[in-house]
Amino acid sequence: MAKTRTVYICNTCGTESSQWFGKCPSCHVYGTLEEQILNGNANGNNRAGWQSQSNNNNRKPTTPQPRISVKFSDITEQEQPRMLSGYHELDRVLGGGIVPGSLVLIGGDPGIGKSTLLLQTANQLSLRFPRILYVSGEESGQQIKLRASRLGVGITKENDDNGEKEVFEPNLYILAETDLEEILRELESLKPQVAIIDSIQTLNYATLNSAPGSVSQVRECTSALMQVAKRENITLFIVGHVTKEGAIAGPRVLEHLVDTVLYFEGDRYASHRLLRSVKNRFGATHEIGIFEMVDHGLDEVSNPSELFLSSRDELAPGTATIVSCEGTRSLVVELQALVSPTSYTSPRRATTGVDYNRLQQILAVLEKRVGIPLSKLDAYVASAGGLAVEEPAADLGMAIAIVASFRDRMVDPRTVLIGEIGLGGQVRLVSQMELRLKEAAKLGFKRAIVPKGQTYSTDIGLEIVTVGKVIDAIVVAMPGNPMNISEEEENGG
Repeated sequence: MAKTRTVYICNTCGTESSQWFGKCPSCHVYGTLEEQILNGNANGNNRAGWQSQSNNNNRKPTTPQPRISVKFSDITEQEQPRMLSGYHELDRVLGGGIVPGSLVLIGGDPGIGKSTLLLQTANQLSLRFPRILYVSGEESGQQIKLRASRLGVGITKENDDNGEKEVFEPNLYILAETDLEEILRELESLKPQVAIIDSIQTLNYATLNSAPGSVSQVRECTSALMQVAKRENITLFIVGHVTKEGAIAGPRVLEHLVDTVLYFEGDRYASHRLLRSVKNRFGATHEIGIFEMVDHGLDEVSNPSELFLSSRDELAPGTATIVSCEGTRSLVVELQALVSPTSYTSPRRATTGVDYNRLQQILAVLEKRVGIPLSKLDAYVASAGGLAVEEPAADLGMAIAIVASFRDRMVDPRTVLIGEIGLGGQVRLVSQMELRLKEAAKLGFKRAIVPKGQTYSTDIGLEIVTVGKVIDAIVVAMPGNPMNISEEEENGG
């Protein structure tokens, strides 16, 4: 009889320990070690059976030959056509469509719309493929059908003698089950083209003594699903819960097992949702897809740049427009800044959608290199629409918005600002400049302020102004003595 042993597994990084610690010895997070009882295997580490007798001196040397490996040049190249999900934004994030036999992990906050997106995607796929399976461990079949009726999922309208009636799509199969072995048997029997697991934390592998959602359960269930998916060429969409820090719950190995990791983000008080890829073996990472939550579910946003631009007809001081790049997509975003005298001993700094540390750095550069006294002023910077802008190319627009608010000046709403600001006050080059300029020209902007030495096409249709330092950008963006410099100082007196 195999003996059992007790180990303690960290639910953050998956490290195993033979005894309990208050702090994980690997990731140094407190209170993450969970007790797991594992069934021993006497022959688990016995690998003497495959060991060769290469140490036998009586054997004659032979030419090395592969046993089951093949040469890379002998592998035939077979291009697999991708399956279109029915949503252009989802296909963009996946790299052009769904790869057959791949595993896609989708994480996000509760109520953000993960199940809604996947149920709508299953409906679109069921219109073109004969077998689509939706496995739910959180809802019963009646609850899924009730939600589907509200979203219009799986319903087609047909005419008969009694008039028009609603008919549910026959190609969409529902399985309300948490037992992993039952789900695996259903996958092998039905052989669907696409299967959705909602969610991986609810599945239970009976041979393990731990509770569903634990480190060992999530790891073993994902591994078993991966083996069936690769063997039967089934595409799996797996929903994963997230922790309070925003990371997908369970061991880190979960993200290593799957082919693609997507995060569904958004503010619960806003209507738009962002689908962002952080890992993709079949496409580019950091691509985003934009959806809007409406009364009948999620709709795609055809022109996302307009979503992150407020009304450009209403001029207001302290605003500047930038072009941010997320993967291969360019988004025009309006940055808003407010600078005011502080009422506290230490001035307040607050950001929404931009990096707090970048704001602190830009404030220091403006005070040291430009001479604007910001150390005793409150500073608030936000991106319109709440889009998270993390790249350094937004530095120049953030600096101009701060100066415009400080001087109560307005920047031309038809001007975009693109550039990174160095600690010496210089404007540095950024990547994908031509892609950014084309997006600005498409939306009707007339002028762009970019770093000096930047390469771009000359037939974009924008007036390009190059600057080498942030003070030069301030003068160009806000003409007419923006710094309130006296005429003698401006003439060098």
